[in-house]
Amino acid sequence: MRILLIDDDTELCDLLTEYLTQEGCTVSTCHDGRQGLTAALAGHHDFVILDVMLPGCNGIDLLRQLRRLSTVPVLMLTARGDAVDRIVGLEMGADDYLPKPFDPRELVARIRAIQRRGENGFGTRQAVPGKLTADDLLIDLGTRTVFRNSDMVPLTAVEFSLLHALVKRIGQVVNREELAQEVLGRKLEMFDRSIDVHISSLRRKLGHNVNGIERIKTVRSVGYMYSRI
Repeated sequence: MRILLIDDDTELCDLLTEYLTQEGCTVSTCHDGRQGLTAALAGHHDFVILDVMLPGCNGIDLLRQLRRLSTVPVLMLTARGDAVDRIVGLEMGADDYLPKPFDPRELVARIRAIQRRGENGFGTRQAVPGKLTADDLLIDLGTRTVFRNSDMVPLTAVEFSLLHALVKRIGQVVNREELAQEVLGRKLEMFDRSIDVHISSLRRKLGHNVNGIERIKTVRSVGYMYSRI
C-alpha cells in the first residue's frame, strides 16, 4: 500500500514511516498543506493520513479541496478532545479520525479497517461479484461504485460500505454499534458521532427521499434503516 502522510511533526512522520514500512507499506511524507494537497491529487497513493493543524493550508481545507476530485481514503489526525475538528473532518469526507497521541498499532488497525471492505489486507482487491438494486440505486459490489438513475455517485470507501451494510438489510433496523463494527472496524466511543456524520453525507449525496419516502430512516436511540419502498 502506498501511503501519503501529511503532518508537520517531522519526528512523528519519521516514527510512523518506520512503523508502516515494517507493515509492508510505502510511505511518502509532506510537512506543508499546499504540498500535501498537490501530492494527494496526483493520484499516486492508496491512502492519506492527514493532520488537522498544518502550515500553508490546514487539514480541513485540504480535505475539502481533495474531496472535490478524489475519493482516496483519508484518516484524519486530530487533537485529543477536539470534537469539533473530528465532526468537521468527517463532514468534509474523512473516512475516520484518530486523536493524538496514539499508538501506531491503533493507526494500522484503523487503516486496515477502512481498507477491509474494498480490499483484502493491504492492496489485494477481493473478487466480489454481484450487484444490488434499491429504488433508484444500482450498487456494483465488484467495482464498489454506486449509480443513481444511471449517474455515478462518488462515495468514499466508508460511505460505500455503510450503504452496502444498510441495503443488504433493507427494511431492517441496524443499530449504530453494529454498523461501527462492520464499517469502521471498531467500537463506538462515548459521544462518537462518526456513523451519524457518514449517514448525513450519504443522505446528501443520494437524496433524502425516494418517491416521497425517506431513504434512510433514523430510529431514535437505536440506529438506521434503509426504507423498503
